[in-house]
Amino acid sequence: MTVNLKGRSLLTLKDYSKREILYLIDAARELKEHKAHGTLKKKLEGKNIALLFEKSSTRTRCAFVSAAVNEGAHTEYLGKNDIQLGGKETVEDTARVLGRMFDAIEFRGFKQETVDLLAEYSGVPVWNGLTDLYHPTQILADFMTVKEELSMLENVKFAYVGDGRNNVANSLMIGAAKIGMDFRVVSPVSLFPDKHLVKECEFYAQESEARITFTDSIEDGVKGCDVIYTDIWASMGEEDKIPDRINLLKPYKITMNMLKQTGKEDVIFLHCLPSFHNLKTGFAQKYPDICEVEDEVFESKFSRVFDQAENRLWTIEAVMVATLI
Repeated sequence: MTVNLKGRSLLTLKDYSKREILYLIDAARELKEHKAHGTLKKKLEGKNIALLFEKSSTRTRCAFVSAAVNEGAHTEYLGKNDIQLGGKETVEDTARVLGRMFDAIEFRGFKQETVDLLAEYSGVPVWNGLTDLYHPTQILADFMTVKEELSMLENVKFAYVGDGRNNVANSLMIGAAKIGMDFRVVSPVSLFPDKHLVKECEFYAQESEARITFTDSIEDGVKGCDVIYTDIWASMGEEDKIPDRINLLKPYKITMNMLKQTGKEDVIFLHCLPSFHNLKTGFAQKYPDICEVEDEVFESKFSRVFDQAENRLWTIEAVMVATLI
């Protein structure tokens, strides 16, 4: 499969076709194999990439840096205190400056509007490393992991359990609708996804023959599922909502019993990380009921969370190469 993505930004998976998404996943798998066999070529030598981070990160930052190094590119990390993005200088002006100095820009922060403006005014590819609304590079890694395990993506029964309105749930729903999955959001009704986004995804699903279901019933939602996925119950900047989220989502904690309810002996568990599975972080100790998944599940034979984390590197590298050469 060959597609031309040169010069394209990745702001949300809405802008990419099924064919393009599958191409990136397959390209990532090839890169992973080349690295393992020592045959990876440095396709981005001479390229300079700006990494803009309003929010801190482990996987996103390390994946972008490692991917760039693998391909011979240079990265410049710009944290929230390093530039005047939206402060003394408008996003539009910052974009035009960075676009003159860099070949591409990654942004991880809060407003989707910010990454959209960077793409509109910079004149170079811009990649969304996470916003409050979307997390497209995460979903590419998720789907790569599923394909490695199941050798397919179409018709996979995939349940996202937890906060159905967050950026990961949004992007999973978009991707699943584009690809043609049987996708379920299993959450309290008050945390179902935005209705406007649901309508968009239902439109994509008509073409791909995907199924999208929303239910607050765990039994109905996970029955027959190949994949169970969750995320922490409160994202960065939502710490004030934690007590309410715990009350709402405690019944949706991923347990071994929930995995058994799928009826699948080879069900896989995914999580975008970080996770409060073992209460060993200071933050989790402050809220002892915040664990969104049992440690027994997280560390079990069903868990593929670290394969998933590694695949952030390969899918991001695939996006870099595809959009820059």
